[in-house]
Amino acid sequence: MCVRAVVSHGNKSAIHCINPDCKRPFPQPWGNRFCNSCGAPLQLNDRYVPLQTLGSGGFAQIYTVWDLQTQTEKVLKILVETSVKALELFEQEAAVLRHLRHPGVPKVESDGLFKLELCHPQPRQLHCLVMEKIDGMTLEEIQKKYPQGCPQGLVLNWLIQSVEILKHLHECKIIHRDIKPSNMMLRTAAFSRGAAQGDQLVLIDFGGVKQFNSNMRRPPNSTRLFSSGYSPPEQLIGGNVSPATDFYALGRTMVELLTGKNPADLEDSATGELQWRHLVTVKPQLGDLLDEMIKPDARSRPATTAMIQRRLTQMSQISVANGSISQLQQSISNVTQQITTAVKVSPPLFFSQVSAGVIQAARFVTQMVSTAILFVLQTVTTTVLACLSTIWAMLLTGSGAALGTMIGALLTYQTGWGEEFATLVSNQLMLVLPNNSPLTASDILLFASAGLGTACGFTTSGVFNQQRRYAIASITSIIGYCLSWFVLQGIATRSLPEAITGLILVAVTFLTLGLGFRSHHIVYSIITAFGTALSFAFLINLNLFPIDIFDPQTVTVSNLVLKTFFFTFVGVLISFFVAISHYTIIPWLRLLGWK
Repeated sequence: MCVRAVVSHGNKSAIHCINPDCKRPFPQPWGNRFCNSCGAPLQLNDRYVPLQTLGSGGFAQIYTVWDLQTQTEKVLKILVETSVKALELFEQEAAVLRHLRHPGVPKVESDGLFKLELCHPQPRQLHCLVMEKIDGMTLEEIQKKYPQGCPQGLVLNWLIQSVEILKHLHECKIIHRDIKPSNMMLRTAAFSRGAAQGDQLVLIDFGGVKQFNSNMRRPPNSTRLFSSGYSPPEQLIGGNVSPATDFYALGRTMVELLTGKNPADLEDSATGELQWRHLVTVKPQLGDLLDEMIKPDARSRPATTAMIQRRLTQMSQISVANGSISQLQQSISNVTQQITTAVKVSPPLFFSQVSAGVIQAARFVTQMVSTAILFVLQTVTTTVLACLSTIWAMLLTGSGAALGTMIGALLTYQTGWGEEFATLVSNQLMLVLPNNSPLTASDILLFASAGLGTACGFTTSGVFNQQRRYAIASITSIIGYCLSWFVLQGIATRSLPEAITGLILVAVTFLTLGLGFRSHHIVYSIITAFGTALSFAFLINLNLFPIDIFDPQTVTVSNLVLKTFFFTFVGVLISFFVAISHYTIIPWLRLLGWK
């Protein structure tokens, strides 16, 4: 019965011995429980019958086996390397695959890992791992069908599926570390050329996976593993790995699929970055995303799969809208042409065509309504998430500004540092600062501390895809807020409202430039600085803001509260106008071709 099952399913009538020392491993007659040549068992773990070899990979030999219990073909991986490290990696792969449950990951059952004892020609122990067999082609094999690069629709679909798989892995605190076209397969018997949907992507070869956590991203005794052209710099030098490590390899894989060229051939010898955009026409949003994923500096890449998925969703919404419009135009054209032809031929045919057109229109309207509802739901969800992210950034930035201002007030007015610093500044800048300045030099500590708190609060939020560069953000904000103090010193003698407006322009401009946005730094800076300054100018014009809060003669509790409110409100407005830029203005600039 088993013989007939194997013959009909796998077209096999012989068995392959898996003993590496066997002189004649194939063919062995079906039904033999032991090899005729070396005497090794041919029914492994009382369940699996090895059929044929599939090749070797890493430290292992790969076979196709027949599962007598499920009557299906599976893949057997046998460890042939005898080192302790190889065994550790082998068992780690088995443990990871047994834990994961995702259609994009090969399944391994609880008893999939076992040992086989051999006696001839010498005692030997083989470590075996049985996993699900993925019938299909690797992306490396598919790419050969497109020497000039795969269609953008296919690559985008593979990218979406890959990110979903990585989301599952990273939620389980697992980094794959070896993403490349040869380690990605489509779960189909035959690749449907040109199809953008329907082919399930599967990530294979988990021999190099590494577990991580928030406190320790590189476990002790971490094994160095890399693939030339795909692994990021931190992996090549044996440094800390993180989810961004997988994003780098995935981004380079997608670039190779789009261009048809190995990433190593596209590298700039000076910077190590890929020069690929001139080789293929892609959506600006997709190109920008891939460029960020393959940044040499891990801090410049997306931090989580959620960030990547959010941008992919925005691309899909634009594609759905454009596709629906094109489909509507094509349908109207087809129906019009059919009715025109029918009128010319005969009236009965005309009425028949009208009926068919009405039915077709009804079906199309139903499809359009469904698409529109889905589009509206996606838009509403994106808008709600954007609002929540903005509110979160406003809360953290405002809180950071308030805390920084209070600490600065303590340093300035409650310690001797303020007076010492005031003396130092006055002596050094006596010829620059006007004698009748309304401020004391000690206030510069208050400004610097407020800028530091604002920058740290905004950077901590991390909701606008910016890099979390605390050091750079802190330095630029301190410089900007200190310069704004000098602006206030110089202009306040003529017009205090103008001085406050100038203060905000200088402080916000410098702070925004250091916040680590991935593109359009000048745009973010200009919109945020002028938006914040104009908001205060409007309040001052309506007499809704007290302009004398920086008067050194009124250093009271209420005055300190007003200063704290001032810097807090500046921080809140910074987050608000950055959100306006990020969600409305920058996307339009990208659509217009400004990268």
